[in-house]
Amino acid sequence: MSSPCDPEHAPAGDVSAALMMIDSRLKAIYDGRTGTDPEQQQMVEQFAATLGPDGVDALLDGTCTLIYMFMQWLATVCEDHDEEVIEYVLPTHVATMRMMPKTFRPEVIPTMAGLVIAAGTGLSPSLWRAQYGEWTDAETNALEATAVLLAERINRIADDHDFATRMITDVLTRSGQG
Repeated sequence: MSSPCDPEHAPAGDVSAALMMIDSRLKAIYDGRTGTDPEQQQMVEQFAATLGPDGVDALLDGTCTLIYMFMQWLATVCEDHDEEVIEYVLPTHVATMRMMPKTFRPEVIPTMAGLVIAAGTGLSPSLWRAQYGEWTDAETNALEATAVLLAERINRIADDHDFATRMITDVLTRSGQG
C-alpha cells in the first residue's frame, strides 16, 4: 500500500543549494574551525535573503532530500554488514545533538530523529515533517546539522572528506540537474 509520505510524492527541492551549504559546513569542520565563522555566517545569511519564501522552502526540501539520499546510501552499507541503518545512525546522532544543548534545543531532537527514521524506512523526510506544520528556526538549524552529521558519517566510512558531496554531485549530474 502506498503512503502519502512516499518519496515519489515529495518535491526534491533545491538539492544543489542544500549541498553547497552542507559542503561548506563540512569544510569548516575538516579545516578545524569551531563555532560559527562570522564571514561564512554572513555569506549564508546573504544567500538565504536572496531566496525568498519559496526559495527557503526549496532549500528545506533539498536538505530533506539529502537526508533521504544519505540514509539510503547508509542503508545499503548497513545491509552489506547485516546491520539496521536506524540502529546504526540514530543513537550517535541523538547523542551528538544532546551534547550540544546550546545549539540544539532538546525539543527539536525528536523531530530530527523522526526525519532520520522516516528516511531510514523509505519515507520522504519532508512529507513526514510537513504533517506537523511550518518549520521552526530551531528545527532548521538541527535539520542542517542532521544532513551534516550524516554526510560526515559517510565520509568517515569512505575515508574521504569529499565522498558524500561527490556522490550527490554525481547523482545530480547523471539526472541532468547538476
